[in-house]
Amino acid sequence: MPSKKALVRRPGPRLAEGLVTHIEREKVDLDLAVEQWEAYTEALRTHGWETIEVEPADDCPDSVFVEDTVVMYRNVALIARSGAESRREETAGVEEAVASLGCSVNWIWEPGTLDGGDVLKVGDTIYVGRGGRTNAAGVQQLRAAFEPLGARVVAVPVSKVLHLKSAITALPDGTILGRIPQLDAPSLFPRFLPVPEESGAHVVLLGGDKLLIAASAPKTAELLADLGHETVSVDISEFEKLEGCVTCLSVRMRELYV
Repeated sequence: MPSKKALVRRPGPRLAEGLVTHIEREKVDLDLAVEQWEAYTEALRTHGWETIEVEPADDCPDSVFVEDTVVMYRNVALIARSGAESRREETAGVEEAVASLGCSVNWIWEPGTLDGGDVLKVGDTIYVGRGGRTNAAGVQQLRAAFEPLGARVVAVPVSKVLHLKSAITALPDGTILGRIPQLDAPSLFPRFLPVPEESGAHVVLLGGDKLLIAASAPKTAELLADLGHETVSVDISEFEKLEGCVTCLSVRMRELYV
């Protein structure tokens, strides 16, 4: 049976100090961010997901973006090694969490770097963004970890956004959602649906035709609803100020052996 477990991590007190690379820094309201995070996790639970809260990493400003710390494929957890050195201490609590779930644990080793936000899984195809936080050695190590398990790894150049999943995600049928101006090589994706808003490129598959989407993408939500999907909107404005999106606030674990 498919699993519906999601790793999440509460925003820490230093959230406002989080890294920004492709946007101007704005003031972050920590109290509002905590409220938004609680609403986000409640939306997951409402749609059948068991949320598992990873041990806080309060000295790491970006630790709420837990997706960047690990890549899951079936029961194998690949612990990331961020290209941003300040984020590397975030992985310890995540490693403990996935091990407690019975996952086989592997690691990205030096000189490899990889952020989970650079990895998009569509069935057994794994797209991995080669860009600012993920290097060629990281891509090679991801291939070595997952291709023997039946995955097909496709490397994608990323230069216009922070992570691959800052530019694209996928619908349940495998269609890629994205914004053409943010992509280096849109021709790599066999089925592509352009969206009218930047944040509309990010959806979380909740199950069935239900999609979690940011409140900042109402036109995209309308487009997806017109295509037969049920959209669930959440306000994550404080995390968007730090280049966050609906995908990076959790690690969805759909293929655990349960």
